[in-house]
Amino acid sequence: MTTTYAVLSEGLEKRYGEVRALRGLDLAVPEGTVCGILGPNGAGKTTAVRVLTTLTSPDAGSARVAGHDVAREAAAVRRSIGVTGQYASVDGDLTGRENLRLFARLLRAPRARADDLLERFGLDEAAGRPARTYSGGMRRRLDLAASLLVRPAVLFLDEPTTGLDPHSRNAIRDSVRELASRGTTVLLTTQYLEEADQLADDIVLIDEGRAAHTGTPAQLKALIGSYAEVVVADPSGLHAAAAVLDRLTGSEPALDEEARTVGAVTTDPTLTLPRVVRELDASGVLIVDATLRPPTLDEVFLRLTAREEPTP
Repeated sequence: MTTTYAVLSEGLEKRYGEVRALRGLDLAVPEGTVCGILGPNGAGKTTAVRVLTTLTSPDAGSARVAGHDVAREAAAVRRSIGVTGQYASVDGDLTGRENLRLFARLLRAPRARADDLLERFGLDEAAGRPARTYSGGMRRRLDLAASLLVRPAVLFLDEPTTGLDPHSRNAIRDSVRELASRGTTVLLTTQYLEEADQLADDIVLIDEGRAAHTGTPAQLKALIGSYAEVVVADPSGLHAAAAVLDRLTGSEPALDEEARTVGAVTTDPTLTLPRVVRELDASGVLIVDATLRPPTLDEVFLRLTAREEPTP
């Protein structure tokens, strides 16, 4: 079965003076999926999105979005995509309805489409109020609705839930799931790794301008094994527990004195929780809890993007 890619790039390069923002970025995002774009600050995420949305041109390499070349067919790409930036771009002096109808007119979309989106995003009752009176979550929903007026084949979402309360974040996440179920391909950049874990079919971890790691959330978690964590009864037992985990896992444990926890990553598939507990008991460490679980995406991110400390 042949996979059709909504976004496909090969060897993208982009330089700003002496800074190489992209160093041969390869992406392959299947149609109708949600792709999480993650990476540390300065990794090249924003530059990649700017290239794919035709806001800047690559210095080398190629990219196609919705079947169109971003360099030679920029206008066709723009007609096929929606973009929601990190900050809502709606006009605060206009009402919600006026904002969407204005965008609809500029995009030559049916006026009725604007009214349908207001209802779909739960904004119909507030549609007659100026957007400046909206909460942050409502403004983000209005901004997202504006990006959907032309039913984009590909939607770029840059930090869509930053600064929102949990209810608003859930509303945006539900909207993303619905879009993907209807065939829209979503490229999502987010600081909330839990969000990427919940929403993304695949994740691309960009580091130093390249796609350093690609896979499903489960596949990325499997790269670093399991996570053993112990809660000791008394803070005085932290270092003894750390020594046990160091010996069992072969990796440096992380200590949290306030929470009285010690945790360490292990790639040993034979390590079991009963063994961890027995070794702690043999070392005289009193514990109140112990777990051996898959790592969180946050732990994967920190592990895969770790930097060596410079030598003094």
